[in-house]
Amino acid sequence: MKTAILGTGSWATGLARVLNDNGVEVLMYGVDNREIDDINIRHCNYKYFKNVKLEKEIKATNNLSEAIDGADYILITVPTKFVRSVLEEVKPLLKKKVTVINASKGFDMETNMSMSNTIRSVFTNNEINSVASIIGPSHAEEVVVRMLTAVCAVSKDIEVARAVQHLFANDYFRVYTTTDETGAEMGVAYKNVIAVASGILSGLGYGDNARAALITRGLYEMTRYGMLKGGELSTFIGLTGVGDLIVTCSSIHSRNFQAGKEIGLSNDASDFMIGNSKTVEGVRTAKVIHDEIKERFPHFEAPILDAVYSVLYENAIPSVKVKDLMNRALKSEQ
Repeated sequence: MKTAILGTGSWATGLARVLNDNGVEVLMYGVDNREIDDINIRHCNYKYFKNVKLEKEIKATNNLSEAIDGADYILITVPTKFVRSVLEEVKPLLKKKVTVINASKGFDMETNMSMSNTIRSVFTNNEINSVASIIGPSHAEEVVVRMLTAVCAVSKDIEVARAVQHLFANDYFRVYTTTDETGAEMGVAYKNVIAVASGILSGLGYGDNARAALITRGLYEMTRYGMLKGGELSTFIGLTGVGDLIVTCSSIHSRNFQAGKEIGLSNDASDFMIGNSKTVEGVRTAKVIHDEIKERFPHFEAPILDAVYSVLYENAIPSVKVKDLMNRALKSEQ
């Protein structure tokens, strides 16, 4: 059993260790030769993990054909902006039908499609099995050192979801299944926007009360949006909904939280938007969802999303937007 992992970043490394612990042959594909040499020669990935020694069985290559040769599964961990282009390189190299597992979070930058739909738009049914995703509250920094984690294997095909569940599950990485692909993918995208808002609150100096309120109302907003798109209510009170929302809004490991905190500390997003070089999915997602709601669901209220969008793309002052949210017309909680 072989899994080709597209990417040599932190999430790729964490999941590679999970699979290796389960006796699965893994080969990571990347374009950074320093990371590849770290993994192959020094058995580490120092750029992301300063004190983690990897098993010698975990290997990497810059040869895409070598990575996917003989693979039963292809695991996607590259940033969403690169997913389509990498898969288009994979397509002519496939020699047998494979299961593609997505572990990237966000939307296709070219089409605004979800990742599962992006995968299906590149491959035919003769090339791949039903698409699956690994989604849930999981930071690579904890997974790579085998801290307890629970996620969902998501696929419209329950048998594929169960196969992925058994591929990854072990005594520190518990995997549930769900067939609600839409709900899981909308939740995992929307929560990044709420996490940016959470970081802004922290940077502005607000405390636990404010963050608890934000997460709760963010969950309500995210759930209503996800159900509008066809997701199931139960999904949003599970690991791919509230679970992922909590960890992303509360952890120093969250890039979205860190980005929001930087914006909050300066009470302005302009410097961040000009100078940021890291992948912060919530920044892109805020625009994608905002534009979609404006076009397709003009009567849908998304005050937190709108506030984040306004700060990121309309030069609104974060502290003023917080006050605007607090001074909205009073209403019933539901």
